[in-house]
This record gives sequence, C-alpha cells and structure tokens, in this order.
Amino acid sequence: MGENGDAAEWPVELRGVTESVVTTLGPNGRWNVAALGLFEPTDRNGVTARTWGRTRTWRNFTEREGGYVQFTRDPVDFVDAACSIREEDDPVLDSADAWVRVEVDAVEEGVEGDTQWVEWALSPVESEIERRVVPTTNRGYYAVVEATVAASRLDVPSYDDETLRERLAYFADVVERCGGERERAAFDRLRAHTDISV
Repeated sequence: MGENGDAAEWPVELRGVTESVVTTLGPNGRWNVAALGLFEPTDRNGVTARTWGRTRTWRNFTEREGGYVQFTRDPVDFVDAACSIREEDDPVLDSADAWVRVEVDAVEEGVEGDTQWVEWALSPVESEIERRVVPTTNRGYYAVVEATVAASRLDVPSYDDETLRERLAYFADVVERCGGERERAAFDRLRAHTDISV
C-alpha cells in the first residue's frame, strides 16, 4: 500500500511488453526467479502477464497468488532468470532498481500448439524504487534480452530452429561488438544454460 492506505502504483512506466524478473515463493520456502513479460494496461485490463506451460511461476502464482516483479539492468540476472532454475532466500534481487509486490488473478487461459497458457492480472500491493538511474542505450544489453527469447523457443515445434540459430548468431555478434563485460558474461551464461554453440 502507498501512503495513507492508497493502492500502490507501478514504479515504472509500462509500454508494449516490458521485460521483468519475477520472484515467486515455492513450496520449499525459497523464491524462484524467472523472466516475465508485462503487457501494458489497456482500456479492458490493467497490467497483465502470461505464463506458458506448467512452470514454477505458474505453480506459485496458482498456489500463492502473488510475487515480486522487479526491474533490473543486470543482463546476467536476466539470463539466469530466463534460462535456468534459480532460487533465492530473499524475494528482491540486489540488482533490482525498482520492485513491486503484486497479487495475481487468472483472467484467461488457452492452448497454443501443445502448450497451455494462462493470462494473469497483476495488481500492485507495495512498491519501492531502490535507485534512480539515467537511462542509457546499449545494443549489447538488448541483444542479450532478444537472445534469451530466441533461445527459449529452440525445439518448440511452432518455431524454426534454423531461423532461431541465425538470430542467436547475430545477437552473439552484437554482444561481442557492442556489449560490455556484463553483457559478454551474460551471453556466456546463455550458452551454458542452453547449450548453444554461437
């Protein structure tokens, strides 16, 4: 809640699909870390997100009805969230510039190909800005984010693996030319997590 008991607000402007990291409490008492795309509010809905398949995030949203959405600029944390199983003792990552604790409600579900999806409405309950930063644009960082999306679609029947591998090779080149130390470390982690050879 905000001051005076008002509903909490999102600590950042959301437009299009904003990539975030979410932590959800698992049955072992630890916080599972995963990537989560946030869809900007529309006239029909507030902020929404989709889970694909019976993932840990889906299970924890279903059983605990909430989690912590975080906004981080650290490409290594993003890759680990998107491409590995990572658990933490605390819900908020050290790299989070801002976070919001949300309650979730399943509002729609369906199947695409052979994969079940659930659309969740996310309602902010509490939020915090940890640091205010001057935004910069680094192509290497965004190439890491796009590479995680391509890597997550490998071996999915509705996507062409050859096309995805071409994209991954392109993103690897962008990271090498334009990224800094953290971006290159993140791409190395992506290679290790997904066994890609670009």
